[in-house]
Amino acid sequence: MNHKRVLRLAVTVAATGALAAGMTMTLTSTASAGTTLKASAAEKGRYFGAAVAGQKLSDNAYVTILNREFNSVVAENDMKWDATEPQQGRFNYTGGDRLVAHAQANGMSVRGHALLWYQQEPGWAQNMSGSALRSAMINHVTQVATHFKGKIYAWDVVNEAFADGNSGGRRDSNLQRTGNDWIEAAFRAARVADPGAKLCYNDYNTDGINAKSTGIYNMVRDFKSRGVPIDCVGFQSHLGTSLSSDYQANLQRFADLGVDVQITELDVMGGGNQANIFAGVTRACMNVSRCTGITTWGVRDCDSWRGSDNALLFECNGNKKAAYTSVLNALNAGPAITPSPTTPGPTTPGPTSPPPTTPPPTTPPPTTPPPGPEGCTASVSLNSWNGGFVASVKVTAGSAGTNGWNVSVTLPGGASVTNTWSATASGSTGTVRFTNVNYNGRLAAGQVTEFGFQGTGSGAGLTPTCTAS
Repeated sequence: MNHKRVLRLAVTVAATGALAAGMTMTLTSTASAGTTLKASAAEKGRYFGAAVAGQKLSDNAYVTILNREFNSVVAENDMKWDATEPQQGRFNYTGGDRLVAHAQANGMSVRGHALLWYQQEPGWAQNMSGSALRSAMINHVTQVATHFKGKIYAWDVVNEAFADGNSGGRRDSNLQRTGNDWIEAAFRAARVADPGAKLCYNDYNTDGINAKSTGIYNMVRDFKSRGVPIDCVGFQSHLGTSLSSDYQANLQRFADLGVDVQITELDVMGGGNQANIFAGVTRACMNVSRCTGITTWGVRDCDSWRGSDNALLFECNGNKKAAYTSVLNALNAGPAITPSPTTPGPTTPGPTSPPPTTPPPTTPPPTTPPPGPEGCTASVSLNSWNGGFVASVKVTAGSAGTNGWNVSVTLPGGASVTNTWSATASGSTGTVRFTNVNYNGRLAAGQVTEFGFQGTGSGAGLTPTCTAS
């Protein structure tokens, strides 16, 4: 088969949603080496995507790189619950529709992110519980998936529902407290609403075989055994200065359950090992026949939620980094795949079970950056859109460690905090003080934890200050 025809076929199938319907496509390995990320990935039967902030589509330099290098997009914020249903029963698809229109005009597939997540819930949902919340969440899944029906390659139906630490259990949240079957109920509702989309579970800190990834593995195995409709698992892969030696083995064990695996939010700490880690992730995906694509969480370093980590493939001026070349070479060297057909799962309601009694984790994930000065320091990165923002704050313990910490942030005029996670907020406007919760206050020297908050208005110019106890 002529390799140019193969490339056109791959892009066309992704754009029209045939892959989402689970159709088989055979690609040969005789195609010439691609010269862009999307060309090389498409020649191997895969996609290479990027997370997109809606306002960036007005940035010509940004869009030039996006259209040249990527054949898949995912919304950073525009398809999340707070953006799509800001008032109960009143839906806003403006941002999501804009991204879909851009993708369709440029031959890109679209990943939907995310139908249900315990963070970035609208305020009205945060104040609900029990059967009322269960009804509201199923309605949300149904309405949003129906609106985008036929336009989404794969949905992150549920995002980050498992706890960090060694329990391997579910994360405590208002969604989890509606009943342990809430994830299953969400997947069944999504299948009814959009039978052609692949349905994924997505999470972080699952980059090797550990308690958290094994807990997810056990859930997927159970779902497959009972006919719960799950088609894929997303591995976020927000990585530091090393890659787990069992990264590929972890992908493979999920693939062996009969689901696709996808790298969904890839970014890597800048520095001397960055190119090697990016290449290692790419090779691992290429070596697993059911790894169907890779998405980086942003396009350029200055677009990244990780701020000064310089965690992406392009410098802010658009120059390709060494990591770009390492990824392109790994894509070109990898084998082509033949995606296998999938059969939609049953749409009948499943059994219910009581909520779990396991408490949330009591210790944060271990990290080992170099110790800072005595006390603690804090840095912030923003994902912003018109009228709102999400701030991710990284707290680093100094040389003496911490028994507790608090971070003060002065908001710009008109800005207000509407939601906080992994910390307790005092106040919502002006100077807001965030205090650790019970499981992330005690940090060893140099250890890092993160918390976040959502706000209305502008988050520009936030400068956090940290005090340790």
